[in-house]
Amino acid sequence: MAKPILTYAEFWPFYLGEHSRPATRGFHYAGTLIFIAVAVYAVATATWWALAAAVAAAYAFAWLSHLMIEHNKPATFTYPAWSLISDFRMLGYALTGRIGAELEKYQIRPRA
Repeated sequence: MAKPILTYAEFWPFYLGEHSRPATRGFHYAGTLIFIAVAVYAVATATWWALAAAVAAAYAFAWLSHLMIEHNKPATFTYPAWSLISDFRMLGYALTGRIGAELEKYQIRPRA
């Protein structure tokens, strides 16, 4: 059994490693962006059931990418809060063009 991760500083490189393939990250970006768009819509229109749809869509994209592309267990099953934070952090790095440097910093390469 793997040693538990106790700090977010330890978790972040682990999270990146669990998202080593560009397609996996792409699915996460899509899911996170859909979540943001639907959540904004839900709040703006007081369509509260749409918040549940936003969460479901985000997780569907993320979990399918782990099942079909990365072939690993989503980190959210073990570290839900840190995974949620990291989804937004990873998207932020991607949108600002810094994800490549962040992957390089931790020597993350796509899984074989």
